[in-house]
Amino acid sequence: MRQPMPTRSALVRSIHAFVALAAFAALTACETPQQASLGLTDLTERPAERALMGAMRAYDDADYPAVERQANEAMKLGLRSPRDVATAHKLRAFVYCTSNRLAACEAEFRAARAADPAFALTHAEAGHPVWGPVYLKSRN
Repeated sequence: MRQPMPTRSALVRSIHAFVALAAFAALTACETPQQASLGLTDLTERPAERALMGAMRAYDDADYPAVERQANEAMKLGLRSPRDVATAHKLRAFVYCTSNRLAACEAEFRAARAADPAFALTHAEAGHPVWGPVYLKSRN
């Protein structure tokens, strides 16, 4: 018997949980044994990281004003990881593109790459009809 397909929301939440675990693994891999006791709960208790997770949840819920607010708050509070900073910029870029603020959207993609030179959208994200062309333009 075929299993029912998970909903988009369930898939996105699973991806976010995986990303949080990967971030935790990356953070602890570079730390001394005394610092390695940092747990996922510790990471999510940091105000900036918690705000970023809030922005990601708001994006999943299509609450774009909350995405922008939470991403702004996360950056104001000082995200520690360049990859997290890039993610905050990416979320703001998506919001700006969907609200037809294309110059701001392009600037956010550039800021994401400045924060993390390895930043890139996934294939599916880059193919999005609204922000895909802006993302490609930002790479020039």
